[in-house]
Amino acid sequence: MVKKSCMWKKKHRYIQKKEMAEEKQEVVLFPFMAQGHIIPFLALAQQLEKREKHNITIVNTSLNIRKLRSSLPPNSSINLLEIPFTPSQHGLPPNTENTDTIPYKLVIRLIQASTTLKPAFTDLLRNILLQNKTHKLLVVADFFLGWTAAVAKELGAFHAIFSASGGYGLACYCSLWLNLPHRRGDPTQEHLTLPDFPEARTIHRTQLPTNISEADGSDAWSVFQHQNLLEWVNSDGVLFNTVHEFDSVGLGYFKRKLKRPVWAIGPLLLSGSGSRGKGGGINPKLCTEWLDAKPSKSVLFVCFGSMNTISASQMMELGKALDRCGKSFIWVVRPPIGFDINSEFREDEWLPEGFVERVRESGKGLVVRDWAPQVEILSHSAVSVFLSHCGWNSLLESLSEGVPILGWPMAAEQFYNCKLLEEEVGVCVEVARGKSCEVKCEDIAEKIDLVMGETEKGVSMRKKAGYVRDLIRDALKDEDGFKGSSVKAMDHFLSAALS
Repeated sequence: MVKKSCMWKKKHRYIQKKEMAEEKQEVVLFPFMAQGHIIPFLALAQQLEKREKHNITIVNTSLNIRKLRSSLPPNSSINLLEIPFTPSQHGLPPNTENTDTIPYKLVIRLIQASTTLKPAFTDLLRNILLQNKTHKLLVVADFFLGWTAAVAKELGAFHAIFSASGGYGLACYCSLWLNLPHRRGDPTQEHLTLPDFPEARTIHRTQLPTNISEADGSDAWSVFQHQNLLEWVNSDGVLFNTVHEFDSVGLGYFKRKLKRPVWAIGPLLLSGSGSRGKGGGINPKLCTEWLDAKPSKSVLFVCFGSMNTISASQMMELGKALDRCGKSFIWVVRPPIGFDINSEFREDEWLPEGFVERVRESGKGLVVRDWAPQVEILSHSAVSVFLSHCGWNSLLESLSEGVPILGWPMAAEQFYNCKLLEEEVGVCVEVARGKSCEVKCEDIAEKIDLVMGETEKGVSMRKKAGYVRDLIRDALKDEDGFKGSSVKAMDHFLSAALS
């Protein structure tokens, strides 16, 4: 009887150990309410889902959850959870739950409003802990949601900040907010230095986004950024959607500053046309057929992301440049600055006379309204160069296919993404800077010819872009006993979260 009892206890202990070993970790992902932030979070969720060791929940406001639901495959195990949010309580128009739907001047109001989600998010995490009776809770939150770190700490959960931006670009951006160097010293000085990030050498005043150039330390953006960055120290580490091999300098800034682990786990990219679709634009099949008829490396792709557009005068000059250079192109257009970005596009007013009809008849160009299947376009062999706003998601999509960049940065850390890729990596040429700079068609056409032609610069850039593509592929490899740097970083992150 004693022997039987001992055997039962051993068996019971074995079952308990097995159940503990099979217990899945609860992972809660909370992106900021912007398409350029939500997309990488969804890609991270899908990456974790493949490991089959996690119960994954993405938290967001109702309209964003609705959009996310349509992006998930039918067999996905990812949970979507709504957090209550009423835009009108924060001086925002009805149904304002994403930066895509508002003018840039209201973005800070949406960011400020996101801090009021703290009580609801705390309750949400408590409920997950109670319902699942687990102590293995991992919270991954957007870098704009620094306050979530204290919430996770209070509940005993492991917390990581996830940056959809690269290390170098975000290091410049954060350092500028923390130091406001344009407010110190000689106001006529054009070249600024960052005291805590000397590796960036100098930042030109024209590389300051509007909200930083106007900041004095007491404005709404400054107050938020200072408080938000202070909150990061409560986190257990920072994840970056980047590759260590070409972004180690920027990653080093955050290791020094936060004294926390930093994991480069990128690029995390969504595949397929659904990754950026808004329901408008062009049918992906038609786009592919048009590209199939073009020679290899002969097409310029022009797109400024989901939040950006250029001025009417810049748009006119860009149209003239595309006419002048004679290269094949796909151009995603939206109404210019000062007009409702979701309104009808008036080609007769904003583009050179007869432009759309002329390029259609010659077969030289596709002018697409609102949206095009960016991932598919960049992966097509006919595409040579990407004229981009230098948003980090777009740059990763381009470099993953070995496509060099013509940079036209417009906001936030885009100026420093462009700076990194032009000055340090050698895969970019800046064609214009900002939404208000004066541009001339001949200058744009010259840069297009420089990068797309058989010039020394063009050949060198394409070669370097191919090298970066191979770096990215190696970082993501997990085969025959070999693990790339991004795969290892993800392993180390998850191991730290479970310890």
